[in-house]
Amino acid sequence: MAEPPATLAATLDCRVVDRDVELHLPVPTGRRLAIVGPNGAGKSTVLALLAGHLRPDSGEVHLHGETVSSPRTHVPAHRRRVVSLEQRPGLFPHLSALDNVAYGPRARGVRRRAALDRARAELKAVGCGGLADRRPHELSGGQAQRVALARALAVDPEMVLLDEPLAALDVEVAPGIRRLLADRLAGRTVVLVTHDPLDLWALADDVVVVTGGRAVQSGTVEGVLARPGSDFAARLAGVSLVEGTVVDDDELRTPAGDAVTGYRPDAVPDAVPGWRPGARAIATLDPRAVAIHAVAGPAGAVEPASAVEPAGAGRPASLTSPRNAWPARVVGLAPAGALTRVTAELRDGQRVDAEVTSRSAAELALAPGVAVTLVVKAAQIALYPRG
Repeated sequence: MAEPPATLAATLDCRVVDRDVELHLPVPTGRRLAIVGPNGAGKSTVLALLAGHLRPDSGEVHLHGETVSSPRTHVPAHRRRVVSLEQRPGLFPHLSALDNVAYGPRARGVRRRAALDRARAELKAVGCGGLADRRPHELSGGQAQRVALARALAVDPEMVLLDEPLAALDVEVAPGIRRLLADRLAGRTVVLVTHDPLDLWALADDVVVVTGGRAVQSGTVEGVLARPGSDFAARLAGVSLVEGTVVDDDELRTPAGDAVTGYRPDAVPDAVPGWRPGARAIATLDPRAVAIHAVAGPAGAVEPASAVEPAGAGRPASLTSPRNAWPARVVGLAPAGALTRVTAELRDGQRVDAEVTSRSAAELALAPGVAVTLVVKAAQIALYPRG
């Protein structure tokens, strides 16, 4: 197998059979890469392979051009310049904050005085200079996570692995730690696992979507969230995704036969590559653009119920925009104060979210199983060829 380019901090080109994970993944040097996907998709496997806690059944893992894991070779975790920061800080309970941070340099042969000086500098950098003498049980959750970050960076790692580092923190504390991570990790090689879109925007440059143990989409955070290629990525971006096949210049049709008319943001006078009749395509739409109409009577007539107008930022608008109307059935509701997120299932099982006022949801008696019609202006639906 050819050695990876020097511009890559790591590459994974390997398979783990019992987890049904097969990955072909580059990690660029000096970039912050987020790994996202549903539970069980293989995200933690990526971190375990990079950290040295897991060995592939076939293929190889490289760090800076060196093969560190394969069926025949394995460099143990303590010999890799890779550190991990997880949900729980994992500080040594019998050591002070200062000694916790100094532990790494000391373990790598740094003299005690130099290690303590480095530990003090790292504690100061994370805003915990005054907590050096405290034991972990005397620290708040946010303080402990700051000390854990100082400990991780005190060993000058070549790569930092973050596994949902903010998930266990209170909502009041998390934003401050997120800002600190963004500042202290700037310019470093980072691999981050998260479910939080805020983490993506604040902590990542690039993102890889992993589903079923395979990487299904990759790109910059902005690019992937603007044009999600999977239902998971769409929901992470806060939009709904509908798949189908191309019928015309501005229309696709779902497997159940529902027509989806929209616009193509990347369309040019010539044909868009990949956009041709019969080709696979996707449509994305903002839940705020979806109006819900109640199905009234056996004839199927509809009576307007609630419509939340789209924000419209950066999208074409037209007072005469054609409207899409799709039969659906409510499968879930998530009230959030004055608004309720309604999830409805189309005839082919694809799901579309709508955001309506909670008052409208109550007046319509929306509940799982209720038949509705979803109405969306074509000007609020973006169409793309399926990558």
